[in-house]
Amino acid sequence: MATNFKLFMHETRDSLHLKICGDFDGNSAHELINAIKDNAAKSNQIFIDTEDLKNIYPFGRDVFQSNLAVSKMQSNKIVFIGKNQNSFNL
Repeated sequence: MATNFKLFMHETRDSLHLKICGDFDGNSAHELINAIKDNAAKSNQIFIDTEDLKNIYPFGRDVFQSNLAVSKMQSNKIVFIGKNQNSFNL
């Protein structure tokens, strides 16, 4: 995992909020995927804040997109926000 990658999570009544910071590589993608899978059943929507990402490596983005594509139910719940939101088109 990128040594500077961090994932912060908090829940509201029906939403999951994830803030991702640092560099996003393949291992970071797996950490984000696991956080989503572990918490998706409890949430109607999942917001992922990309504002504080520094580098988004193509391999990390591809790992994330290919793993989420398997579960359309989860990917339909996800809303990306922040300046890097367009880098994660599902």
